[in-house]
Amino acid sequence: MKKRTKIGSAFMSLALGVSVFATAAFGQAPEQAAKDSYRVLINGSGAEKAKAQQSFGSRWDFGASGFTTTVNGSQYQALLKNKNLNVELVEEVQLGSEATAKPGASTQAIPSDQTPWGIEAIYNDSTIKSTSGGDGIKVAVLDTGAYTSHIDLRDNVEQCKDFTQATSPLVNGVCNDRNGHGTHVAGTVLANGGYDGLGIYGVAPQAELWAYKVLNDRGSGYSDDIAAAIRHAADEASRLGVKTVISMSLGSSSKDSLIASAVDYAYGKGALVVAAAGNSGPSSNTIGYPGALVNAVAVASLDNTFVNGTYKVSDFSSRGNPATAGDYVIQERDVEVSAPGGSIYSTSASGGYTTMSGTSMATPHIAGLAAKIWSANKSLSNVQVRADLQNRAKQYDIKGGTGAGTGDDYASGFGFPRVK
Repeated sequence: MKKRTKIGSAFMSLALGVSVFATAAFGQAPEQAAKDSYRVLINGSGAEKAKAQQSFGSRWDFGASGFTTTVNGSQYQALLKNKNLNVELVEEVQLGSEATAKPGASTQAIPSDQTPWGIEAIYNDSTIKSTSGGDGIKVAVLDTGAYTSHIDLRDNVEQCKDFTQATSPLVNGVCNDRNGHGTHVAGTVLANGGYDGLGIYGVAPQAELWAYKVLNDRGSGYSDDIAAAIRHAADEASRLGVKTVISMSLGSSSKDSLIASAVDYAYGKGALVVAAAGNSGPSSNTIGYPGALVNAVAVASLDNTFVNGTYKVSDFSSRGNPATAGDYVIQERDVEVSAPGGSIYSTSASGGYTTMSGTSMATPHIAGLAAKIWSANKSLSNVQVRADLQNRAKQYDIKGGTGAGTGDDYASGFGFPRVK
């Protein structure tokens, strides 16, 4: 076995407010204009829809919601003129920044901290040396892929799939992460310290990773690919008879019908969906989707700073709706819980370790905690695991940061759920 060697000491860090949460770009994207291609959702009368599907082919078939495909400019214009068809551009999602680890970036092969502050915080143990839990629970990380050969991840990888390639909508056995975001997220969920125990630890190191690449190497992707991956994860969980957490550190400023429908589908089939609240704070009503959906657990970000006796909600963390604060009821556009997201240290796509900030980083803490809770009692339903998270959150109320206050607030939600 190869020994770990130190290969550098530079770490990537993000200024607070710099987002790795996705923002939406509607209509014709610049890249589409250059290529004269359009990703579209087509629906309509049975005969016309079938004819269009035969003519253009189908990337994803969403049944009654229509099918998606890619067409050129002249085909798109012709489709718009067909009164028997409903044609919509598929939303393209862009990461808000390039603040991600790049292959070959100078990082450390041996982590400077095996249990970073977020792990200590969620375990409520400042002296913790390693973590445990998650066995038998699958965590589908929908992101930029994952570096599945990372020493702290490779033994946990069970599925690796790419939903972004133009030539084929789903490629098995491939989930290359040349961006770094997805690898970082996966590490926070389930990094296992490596075979030598010298690596970093995530929240639930015995959980199995389903690495689903839904964003390309530039950190952008289409909503139909994301929706298809959500449905695929739910179907795989059902087919295999396993408990599954779907973790999405991505999003949009507006509600996408395909993704919303997919989240409802997955939740209805027993998966627990956890998603980032977004990085557009500290103003209210800035929460993004799919986190803002009722059937997704929206996660806000906490800093390693204490205000009013508790951790502080990050300034960049998106806030929910003040009008629904205090009711302990999740409605659309509500933040549900909060978790460490500021300056989080985790696995890098270069094979080392790096630091990132964002609600993207808070989300996998909650996904990992859900896996740990579920693993301890596999008879629980996804609804019961969600209730457990909420109850744990109430035990550690967050009172620091804009919008945070006693009880259910629009900044931190119910609070910060922890292992103990």
